[in-house]
Amino acid sequence: MDFIIGLSKKVKQHDSVMVIFEKLAKVAHVIPIKSKYLTSDMAQELIRYVVGLHGDPKKIVSNKGVKFTFNFLKEFFMKPTHKKIEKINQ
Repeated sequence: MDFIIGLSKKVKQHDSVMVIFEKLAKVAHVIPIKSKYLTSDMAQELIRYVVGLHGDPKKIVSNKGVKFTFNFLKEFFMKPTHKKIEKINQ
């Protein structure tokens, strides 16, 4: 997982992107986000864009620091993702 920040705000006021690399599928997901998103918002976007397509990740790697990674993983794994996937698939 990596981030590109400081982009121009032309589409839906998103000024950053979160890039998720999938090693097995050899796919990169580029997810539009806002730079003011909280870690909980980013976890929700990951669920919305990636988990619905490929299932729960086995490993998440980030260079954003220990505090961000801890909060992100806590937010991601503490909430039941299967209910959210069912809502996405409907």
